[in-house]
Amino acid sequence: MSSPAIQSALQQMQGLATQAAQPIKGEHVATAVGQGGFGSELQASIQRINRLQQAANTKAMAFQAGEPNIELSDVMVDMQKASVAFQMGLQVRNRLVTAYRDVMNMQV
Repeated sequence: MSSPAIQSALQQMQGLATQAAQPIKGEHVATAVGQGGFGSELQASIQRINRLQQAANTKAMAFQAGEPNIELSDVMVDMQKASVAFQMGLQVRNRLVTAYRDVMNMQV
């Protein structure tokens, strides 16, 4: 792959990452560091994943009902966002379980 092609692909990926990082309408994203603890951040992440899934399901149901303002591409993008968020949450959970097991198996 040539250097201009790599730069083009990198710019496209950065654009998509920026677009994916934008919050859902009505969602408040806390950017302050040090507020709350690990448990509250984990709970907030799970709630964001849940909201993404609910929004995607609502949009899919509206598309199936034939609402004229809903595009198939929007439905598919929302479904993919929800899927990626769920997979990320699943991986975080798996890592936490592994870390917990490692700590519990340590010799004291």
